[in-house]
Amino acid sequence: MTTNILFPRQLLMALTLGLAAPFAAAGVSAEEAQKLKTVLTPMGAERAGNTDGSIPAWNGGLTQAAGAVVGNSRPDPFTDKPLYTITAKNAAEYQDKLSDGVRELLKRDPDTFRLDVYKSQRTAAAPDWVYDNTAKNAARATLEEGAAGPVPKGAHAGVPFPIPKSGAEVMWNHLLRWRGLAARYNTSGTMGTADGKLVSTVEGQAQIQMPYYDQTADAAMQQAGEYWLFKMVNVGPPIRAGEAIVGRLNLDSSKDQSWVYLTGQRRTRKLPNACCDTPNQATAGIMSFDDIEVFTGRLDTFDWKLVGKKELLVPYNSNRTLQPKKNAEVLMPRHINPDHVRWELHRVWVVEATLKPGKRHPAARSRYYIDEDSWMALLGDRWDANGQLWKTNWEIPAAMPDVPAQSVIAFGFHDFVSRVWFVNLMRGENSDVHYKVVPRFADSTFTPDALAGEGVR
Repeated sequence: MTTNILFPRQLLMALTLGLAAPFAAAGVSAEEAQKLKTVLTPMGAERAGNTDGSIPAWNGGLTQAAGAVVGNSRPDPFTDKPLYTITAKNAAEYQDKLSDGVRELLKRDPDTFRLDVYKSQRTAAAPDWVYDNTAKNAARATLEEGAAGPVPKGAHAGVPFPIPKSGAEVMWNHLLRWRGLAARYNTSGTMGTADGKLVSTVEGQAQIQMPYYDQTADAAMQQAGEYWLFKMVNVGPPIRAGEAIVGRLNLDSSKDQSWVYLTGQRRTRKLPNACCDTPNQATAGIMSFDDIEVFTGRLDTFDWKLVGKKELLVPYNSNRTLQPKKNAEVLMPRHINPDHVRWELHRVWVVEATLKPGKRHPAARSRYYIDEDSWMALLGDRWDANGQLWKTNWEIPAAMPDVPAQSVIAFGFHDFVSRVWFVNLMRGENSDVHYKVVPRFADSTFTPDALAGEGVR
């Protein structure tokens, strides 16, 4: 297989310093950090476009747009038509721009799955204070071995490793990417069965918060504590109404905590192992914890290798996914309706994960594709112990100039062995709440006590 990996100057320097090391011992030099003001964007991407112009230069991202948020809905600021369409018939012409998982989707569903490819728009952006903190993190942030793998130290309120030297640093950039301090949204989970049926698994009301980006918090607390808080209360389907879950993720993943409220027992219970391949209750157990948003959770199960950069066709700026009034318009029996997904060519970091000796996981090897501009892992492929392509994970982002950010609006996976697939749309059926940024929630919001009060049906 041709990988077409690109090697920018900062990556070549990393290779000479020993790219195979599990994590760096110190931040980059002050001289190298200055590149964030010249050849690199404030978030660490290459400012320049590619040689043929199919990827443009970054000019600040999308921070203003007419009608950016109308009520709770988020309109599509793009009115252009596709440049070209990729189907199973012409996929070979573009194979060096397609992930293994996407090629498999084209092969398995040749009559219905396609990629409508649009002009690339580098809309990712963040507030100036995030840029300032990212520049500081470049020189001061380190990774130190912890009880659950490498732990970021010395970073807060910005991308921790904007000039990464290891795969683990890139994955932490994904986990700590900017998407606003606090938000709420309705969520709708649907499973597609092997025989083409769509089954509603969850309808919920979610709240999230990133203490890592809380400017009012003490920097030392941000560096040492929790970075991601999550709560969701189920409102459907009827058999699951009233259930609830709270999660609190820590920079030291051995301190992660999650609780669920079970209506049948009318009690809150702490989950014993909220990580890795454990089924996640927020998706009715369809997804494992580390499949959420392509990858979520601790890093100690795998060895992480930074392969390089690659130009890849990925879901991007897909505000069009939010426009239909009914989820049924977005979903087809075996995948999301291609009419409602925008694909663009972007540069991505390629990271490979290999199962560590003595660790257990259905995925023996994985490959992740992380957007250079937003640090979102947009696609991820996982192989089983037999070397078979088992699963492809994906998340679909939208441009959110009101934040400003490029942030997820849908995520899911396709299991090529069982033929089951899953999608979590960040809006509920008959709802127009699309990732609404809100003021900071009270500390008591993300606690087991809050579940008991809100989860009773």
